[in-house]
Amino acid sequence: MSSRISSPRSEAGLWLGVLARVRQDAWFYGAVLVYTAAGLLFLAAAGNSGGTSYSNYVFPGIKWLLVFLPVVALTYDVISVVIRFDQRRSLAYKRVFSRKRISSLLAGLAIMAGIIVFYGTFTSVKTTLPMMFDGFLYDRVQADLDAMLHFGTDPWRLVHVMQGQETITAIVNFNYGPVWFSLCFGGLFFVATSPRADGYRMRYLMMFMFVWVVIGNLLAGAFLSAGPVYYGQVTGDEERFAGLLAFLALDQSTRSVQEYQQYLWVLYEARVPGIASGISAFPSVHVALATMNALFVLERSRRWGILALVYVAIVQASSVFLGWHYAIDGYASIVLVVSAHFVLRRVMRATNSLQAPGVAGGHGSVPGLGNVARPM
Repeated sequence: MSSRISSPRSEAGLWLGVLARVRQDAWFYGAVLVYTAAGLLFLAAAGNSGGTSYSNYVFPGIKWLLVFLPVVALTYDVISVVIRFDQRRSLAYKRVFSRKRISSLLAGLAIMAGIIVFYGTFTSVKTTLPMMFDGFLYDRVQADLDAMLHFGTDPWRLVHVMQGQETITAIVNFNYGPVWFSLCFGGLFFVATSPRADGYRMRYLMMFMFVWVVIGNLLAGAFLSAGPVYYGQVTGDEERFAGLLAFLALDQSTRSVQEYQQYLWVLYEARVPGIASGISAFPSVHVALATMNALFVLERSRRWGILALVYVAIVQASSVFLGWHYAIDGYASIVLVVSAHFVLRRVMRATNSLQAPGVAGGHGSVPGLGNVARPM
């Protein structure tokens, strides 16, 4: 045959590599299965068996996680070869599209497919929490604690300190939505699909699931609150956050934060699921994921890690600025994620058998997120 790449032996080696990586990730698929079963039992106990969100995520999940992100990653690889290599490009291309790289990509796409199911369960549970626990019970307590920790002032007033601030609301909202989503799910895609992440892939995925399941479902249900923008609806006190709502109403741009907040409230009142539906404030998943990524980046690079920590502060302030969260929601998330991160790292280092096999030296020897944009 004229090409070794297309030989049956090479193709067999590719699929054996995919199978080996899928087997290595068996714990993840088992965890998704258990979580899904538990979620469906929870819905049944709440009398909301028909309120699942899986169908809402099928097309968007395929579009963004299984098509868009792989195209972006492979396009980046090709462009980087063109820019960085004037000569010996063929060798560089062989590395980019090596059997190991492609098998890792394909196995990673299986993880991303599992994530689609995972999010269907997460949203189903989150949407059902207020039905199971008879509404939002902790807003007044959390708002009072928030004010007490900030010297008698509701924290949103501290981040709305300048006149004319309404002009930046759309920018803050864009960062809190599309930018945060791109960074968090871009990082997840890199870890799931790149062999460069083999040294910490299992630990990253475990932390990722911890954030959504423990922080986003279990603790959210235990301390169910709606957040400042819904404070009036759930407590009857319309005055406390009236100034915040009036400020947010100044942003009349397309897809404004108030438009999305109203969308979630309509779904809540109708008791129906939708994309990213479900209302809960404590703790903050936004801050938790930003913190998780910052800790992995910091393990690899102090400079980029410091920038990632600054971004955590920006997300924390933004969550209060936009009225999604009380400040303590983010504080709690930071404490929980930092604690879980270091406990899990110590446990996995102590139990060497849990580490991904065959990783020694190079990129896999130091756990960290680093170079998310370089999936080679």
